[in-house]
Amino acid sequence: MSRGGEIFQRGWLGFDPQSLMLIVHGFGEHSGRYEEMASWFARRRFAVFALDLQGHGRTPGRRGHVADFESFLDDVEEYLAALRKDYPALPALLVGHSMGGLISAALVSRREVAVDAVVLSGPALTLAPDVSRFRLAMARALCRVLPRLSLEAGLDLEGLSRDPEVVRRYREDPLVHGRVSAAMGAGMMEMQTRMRESARNVDRPVLLLHGEADPLCLVQGSRNFFAALPKGVAQSELRIYPGLKHEIFNEPEKKQIWAEILEWWGRGFE
Repeated sequence: MSRGGEIFQRGWLGFDPQSLMLIVHGFGEHSGRYEEMASWFARRRFAVFALDLQGHGRTPGRRGHVADFESFLDDVEEYLAALRKDYPALPALLVGHSMGGLISAALVSRREVAVDAVVLSGPALTLAPDVSRFRLAMARALCRVLPRLSLEAGLDLEGLSRDPEVVRRYREDPLVHGRVSAAMGAGMMEMQTRMRESARNVDRPVLLLHGEADPLCLVQGSRNFFAALPKGVAQSELRIYPGLKHEIFNEPEKKQIWAEILEWWGRGFE
């Protein structure tokens, strides 16, 4: 399915599904971390699927590396097309978290993909303050000469969730990694830059969800993206959660947030 090898996929099938959901995970993690959320939606008549992106989880390839960031978009788009063939009558919801949110936002703003709406959770749309233009230039230079050079991303794991058990499991998960190659890092930052203009191309409802205390992907990125969305697209919303950190789907309030997604989706996309 991908240029880097076969993509690992998971599915959770509810009884008599009435909706299709594809979850796109964030940097360094994998689809298995969405087991509880996916099962919750499957019990509410969703057919839920997720994939491990190139360089992540159980998908083969160098950890934290992709030669071209657009390959992530290719893989998700191809998987979506396959799911739509299997479930042609079901309305489809794309859910992207963090880097997966960036990928999902890029798909619905820059390509023709068969989804009816999109949910972005803490999308990686804005660089952290310590990522300067100089560092961006260095990443681009390294990408040209040493594209596979891998470095520690230096994520603040305490910024994931207020639940210490979530942080502990993340640290101990053998499928989680914290490395990023020059090519992947430069490609991700380039995509973030492109998204400043691409938001105006979105032609379907977007639900933007962001923890206000997220130290990894700044909430201003979601605010800026929402402000740039076309005003004629009904049902798009921005919801910011005071005190919540990066992984709102793993915060103590997670089931409330899942219920909000379900309520929003039920307004007219089914």
